[in-house]
Formats: sequence, C-alpha cells, structure tokens
Amino acid sequence: MQNKEVPGYVKIVTAGAAESLSLFEDTGALLRGHFLLSSGLHSDCYFQCATLLEDPVTAAKIAKAVAARCADLKPDVVLAPAMGAVIFGYELARQLGIRSIFAERPNGTFELRRGFHITKGQRVLMAENVVTTGGSIDETALMAQQLGGEIVGYALIVDRSQGEWRPNAPVITYANLKAQTYDPIRCPLCAAGTRAHKPGSRSF
Repeated sequence: MQNKEVPGYVKIVTAGAAESLSLFEDTGALLRGHFLLSSGLHSDCYFQCATLLEDPVTAAKIAKAVAARCADLKPDVVLAPAMGAVIFGYELARQLGIRSIFAERPNGTFELRRGFHITKGQRVLMAENVVTTGGSIDETALMAQQLGGEIVGYALIVDRSQGEWRPNAPVITYANLKAQTYDPIRCPLCAAGTRAHKPGSRSF
C-alpha cells in the first residue's frame, strides 16, 4: 500500500544505521527470535530499550542527541506513554530543561494521573522508545490534544515503522532501523512452529 504524504511531516535521524545498530548490539538491547509486538504484529527481532537505558551514561547520550534536534521546537513539556518510555521521556526533558510527565492506561485508555497536567496552549513534545505502528504514542497525543495541548513533535529512540507511520508533526529519532514485521495470520515463524514471545509493557 502506498504511503500518503501528510503535510508538515519531517523526519530527522540523529545517528547513522551502523552506529545505532552497533549500540543496540553491544548493550544487548537488540533481541532476535519470535516476538509479539505491542502493535499485535509479529517480528524476528525486538528492541528492548529498557536494557539500553539501564546505563545512565548511554541514556544521557541518546537523549542529548535527540534533544539537540528538538530544542528549536520550543516544547514546554515532554509527554511519554507508560511505562516503556518513562525513562527516555524524563532524560529527554532533563536535557531540554523542561517538565516530564507520563500517561497511564489503568482502564484501557490513556490518562494523566499523579497530579500531572497539561494546560491549554502548552507545547507538548511526545516521547516514545520504539514506534512500529504508532498506536500508543498516537493515542497519548490525542489525549494531550483533548486537554488543550499542542503537539510540536515526536521524539523517538527507534523508528521501525518503515514509513507507514506519518504524524502531522516533526519526528526526531535516534535510529531509523528496518526490522521485518508480519501479520500473525501470515507469520512464517508461526508456520515454522515457534511460539511468539511478548516482552513489552503495553498493559501499563
């Protein structure tokens, strides 16, 4: 299916494929096998950003690189969907010198809790570890807009959407890595008799 161009769509990659892939492999954050992604798709690889971010030095390095490209967006607050992107969102906000908040879905729908708030007209920078279809970050962004926030950009560690996800705001990503995904009905890994493992955290 041909991608539809969205006005204003811009993607900026802060690290080369070789550099970013090496970082993922060296930290053990790139897993290979048979995985069920939070999008519902299957894949032969999984980017475990929790492993990548457990080292504060590495987390700061990635966030600093992304933040340098986000500063011109002049965000007031960084918003991340819980729980995977909480650390990245916080470190990104620290580098930018602004607030960091996160959304949770205790009853199946994202909402702000713990006293977090977005006021009308605030410039919101969305943060996410990995995007495949954009489901979680799009849902969180819609919530922010309904609260009166203005989405000024999307900051990612990894974009593995292969161009299928095109929000109407700039996308700044540390790594743009191609990774094969499969519809569960046509998954060759399932056909080979292996079971998909779900390492993510979408239920939070």
